[in-house]
Amino acid sequence: MKYKLILTAMMAGSLFMAKAQEKAKPEDTEIWEPVPKVVTPGEHLGDAPSDAIVLFDGKNLDEWVQNSDGSPAKWDVADGILTVNKNYGNIETKKKFTNYQLHIEWREPDGLEGTGQGRGNSGIFLASIGKGDAGYELQVLDSYNNKTYVNGMAGSLYKQAIPLANPGRKNGEWQTYDVIWTAPVFNADGSLKSPAYATVFFNGVLVENHYELKGPTLYIGKPEYKAHGPSPIKLQAHGDKSKPLSFRNIWVREL
Repeated sequence: MKYKLILTAMMAGSLFMAKAQEKAKPEDTEIWEPVPKVVTPGEHLGDAPSDAIVLFDGKNLDEWVQNSDGSPAKWDVADGILTVNKNYGNIETKKKFTNYQLHIEWREPDGLEGTGQGRGNSGIFLASIGKGDAGYELQVLDSYNNKTYVNGMAGSLYKQAIPLANPGRKNGEWQTYDVIWTAPVFNADGSLKSPAYATVFFNGVLVENHYELKGPTLYIGKPEYKAHGPSPIKLQAHGDKSKPLSFRNIWVREL
């Protein structure tokens, strides 16, 4: 008797759902507002779309300052290319960001010398939270036939996330990072509410898939979060002895 009652109830429920579906209309599941804003894409793949903030277009460093003291950025600009000047240290954006989409292109020089971490080393700090190398680093390095620890190769979130592939090109060729950055959120008491996430495409290949960071980058030790707000994007002037690398076509879309 018990099972007959259950079966009867299930049949009644199925009949109810069937009748509800008969009465439903396509319009019931159509959403018309709010209408997404119109964004004009770049003419070519990699060009800045109409709503992007252009951080470097080959002309000047008006959007950048020295990380050490906030003075105008002093790296070298020539022929539409930005080249690291290791004499002056890291540079960062004047503007602070929370969540964003970033496009940046970089190139290791021909005739590059050195091995491992001493070969074309730099970094893109997706959020700079202080002087020097404080922040969350996406590694830049020559990873074309250059052996190093895998959580420190190009495409890694340094010392945290190993890239899913190594699509690096050889020296002298331009490389591209496209990044989706979700900043961490903190409670009023400074405790972590939600962590940072990063998705990274390296030369069009997915190498970090919505990776959950454990905190800011640390060279030694395990990372942990400390509360901070919107932050600049920082480029690193690494102290290795190899020739400096270059950047171009840098833009960001706030999300």
